[in-house]
Amino acid sequence: MPELHFTKGHGTGNDFVLFSDPDGEIDLTPSQIAAIADRHFGVGGDGVIRAVRSKNLPAGAAALAEDDSAEWFMDYHNSDGSPSEMCGNGIRVYARYLIENGLVELSPGDTLTLGTRGGVRDLQRNASGFQVDLGRWQLDGGEPLVRAKNLQVARPGLGISIGNPHVVVALSSEEELDSADLTYIPHLEPAPEDGANVEFVVPGDPLVRDGVGHIRMRVHERGSGETLSCGTGAAAAALATRYWAGPDAPNQWRVEVPGGTLGVRMWAAEDGEHVSLSGPADLVFEGDLTV
Repeated sequence: MPELHFTKGHGTGNDFVLFSDPDGEIDLTPSQIAAIADRHFGVGGDGVIRAVRSKNLPAGAAALAEDDSAEWFMDYHNSDGSPSEMCGNGIRVYARYLIENGLVELSPGDTLTLGTRGGVRDLQRNASGFQVDLGRWQLDGGEPLVRAKNLQVARPGLGISIGNPHVVVALSSEEELDSADLTYIPHLEPAPEDGANVEFVVPGDPLVRDGVGHIRMRVHERGSGETLSCGTGAAAAALATRYWAGPDAPNQWRVEVPGGTLGVRMWAAEDGEHVSLSGPADLVFEGDLTV
């Protein structure tokens, strides 16, 4: 059985197991990935990230076609072993992993371009850690009814795509948000064909302070369960709240998640409105395991 050297990292408590495979020679099965991510019998994590050069895996071809500077690809899998299009916290941790292991350099003011299944993403360093341009977003997925354990009635959600699918649900109070039991998968009607991350949101009181919107969020991630944070989910939650709040709502948001605070910003670009995510990225420890 091969030995795998790994690094454990997290972004606001959303944690990942990372390993380097530049040439694309380590082809883990979904069951092996799930075993690594298992919190009782493995390393434990919300997902597993393989650092691989885009040219060395089929999914990387689309990234290179989009931008030939996307040398590295974030091969991300959820904790159940299923592949995912994108992870906003994961890509920041991935960037720090590449830098700390000498695989890339990122000087102040420079941009790091990375491939993902959701498209190419650009990152820069900032005061909180890293900022990633999540690209164009869109309303996608309609307004399904959402049922969650301990919430008394179904609520309408808002479908949003940020390279991966989300459904955002507004709740009326902090108490209601705290009461939701997200160890159970929320039930969506109609159910998205490929599933979705489901975010439950409560607006701040007041919603806007000094020109910045404030919300609190919990999330059930497709393929991983409830996590302490979800980067693309934070962006989706801010976008949904701005949509509900109307045209005078701000384009800058602070999103409180169980694992910390993330920044979200929207701005106009040539190809449509983009949304960015900023927050910390930490590497915790290294080790070796047999897979």
